[in-house]
Amino acid sequence: MSKRVAVMDLGTNTFHLLIADGEIHNYREIVHYHEAVKLGEGGINKGYILPEAYQRGINTMQQFSDEIKASGATEARAVATSAIRSASNGADFIKEVEDKTGIKIEIINGEQEAAFIYQGVKISGCLSAQNSLIMDIGGGSVEFILGNASEIIWKQSFEIGAARLMDLFHRTDPIPPASIEALNQYLANHLSDLFEVVASQNVDTLIGSSGAFETFAEVIEVEKGHAFDLNTTKNYSFNEDELLTLTGKFAQSSHKERAANKSIIPVRVDMIVAASLITRFIMHKLNISNVSMCSNSLKEGVLAAMLG
Repeated sequence: MSKRVAVMDLGTNTFHLLIADGEIHNYREIVHYHEAVKLGEGGINKGYILPEAYQRGINTMQQFSDEIKASGATEARAVATSAIRSASNGADFIKEVEDKTGIKIEIINGEQEAAFIYQGVKISGCLSAQNSLIMDIGGGSVEFILGNASEIIWKQSFEIGAARLMDLFHRTDPIPPASIEALNQYLANHLSDLFEVVASQNVDTLIGSSGAFETFAEVIEVEKGHAFDLNTTKNYSFNEDELLTLTGKFAQSSHKERAANKSIIPVRVDMIVAASLITRFIMHKLNISNVSMCSNSLKEGVLAAMLG
């Protein structure tokens, strides 16, 4: 009997629950669930989880706890990233979750987060012998991992996630051109470590790990009249022009236009603007035209460690 395990990825915007069993290269998903907790809402750059968001987080963890018990999983691991890591009341949240559910949340740092993302992307088969730059745009932080199918060359986490950027620059909708300029300048100032590393390496492809990249792929395919199912689409290669056209369109769109698009999940309706701008910035700055989406991310990397 193969063991059944549960992974919880507690992000700034979304809490994920993945319950699976089997071998790591051939695992079976029993439960794959995500809840838009929006833990960083209103407090992300103040370093504090506001009461409403805090309560949504507690409620979701109680729900996850019930799901895990019902599934018969024998082992569970909950990892928390940027929002809980940088919140002054993060420790209170962790204690309350343990008191109410017995779930012990581990806070992982940006380096560990990047390493798990790499493992998740690796088991999906998205990497080749050529060097790729993996980018995972979270709400609180963005991880960059330079590597290939056999190794990580360099990895770093930057506290420039979509929720943080939205709070700093996207206060009027549509986002004004001056704010886009300020956001680009902010990224240029904060990502010098990345530029330095990429300048000395040959980078073939940009791989967007889950999140916003799933939305980009779905919107592009649905607009062409194609069916798109993330459960069966583990990776997707973008046409450069289509991706730049779409991200440009998102950057100029209004909340109403984005909300009307059925392919954009509610939690991403506003975040997609900052995510689009980061994506465009990286493509232009690093001169990368090959971009793909990989639906695996941190939780699959944690799963790999548990099933491995």
